[in-house]
Amino acid sequence: MTDTRRLGNAGDGQSIVADHAVASATAVRPRIFILSEVRLYREGVLMILGRTGAVDVLGAGAPPEAFLSIAEMAPDVVVLDASSYNGLSLSRHVREIAPRSKIVAFAVSGADQDVIACAEAGISAFVTRDGSPEDLVGAVHQAMRGELVCSPRQTALLLSRIAALSAGRTQAIDVDALTPREREIVVLVERGLSNKEIARRLRVGTATVKNHVHNILEKLQVRRRGEVAARMRLGAHDDWSAIIASAATPPPLKDDAR
Repeated sequence: MTDTRRLGNAGDGQSIVADHAVASATAVRPRIFILSEVRLYREGVLMILGRTGAVDVLGAGAPPEAFLSIAEMAPDVVVLDASSYNGLSLSRHVREIAPRSKIVAFAVSGADQDVIACAEAGISAFVTRDGSPEDLVGAVHQAMRGELVCSPRQTALLLSRIAALSAGRTQAIDVDALTPREREIVVLVERGLSNKEIARRLRVGTATVKNHVHNILEKLQVRRRGEVAARMRLGAHDDWSAIIASAATPPPLKDDAR
């Protein structure tokens, strides 16, 4: 392959599999659509990829006009120009109108924040700004196979981001894990009510409340009531607004009649 066929030097380990992807293209020819605001970019990529014989190019266009074509054609892969100021934000709309299409971004800067942005935008694979046509073909075939080839540093970045998101989820209360009665009790626990006060409020036995609280602590994997309240204050789930509103004006407490 001559240098005239390359857009630049290969980077981030993507060229390692590029030649293999082109060589195996006769077995699978993904149907692709090229999405870019710049006519020169999209027509240039269309011409180059069309010559490889590794993909079937359905067409190319600019947003928002191209969205109708994407929705109608339902390509296997949308090749997205990430160099425009809103390039990655377009991927979210593509996912809405063509949920089964993979998205491969090209002209990604390779900066840490852009790699993370690609992942968060639902990009299946990407090629940096110094990538070659072979790298782009390789990325398309990677996306079709559900694979992503990136450098060790980028892999570490993505794993760190996953860990951060996971940590955030563990700090939030999972509303769906609780029964309706347990949700009511969580609201009252957050207000600082004791088991006896909660029992009087809900007109149930104290032992029943105690069992509910035990189940809540177990489901949320916490040891103390205060941790339940702290997690609730994070406001991590929209359903809590309705739950709290329903308990906003409870009936006044009455003296315990014995």
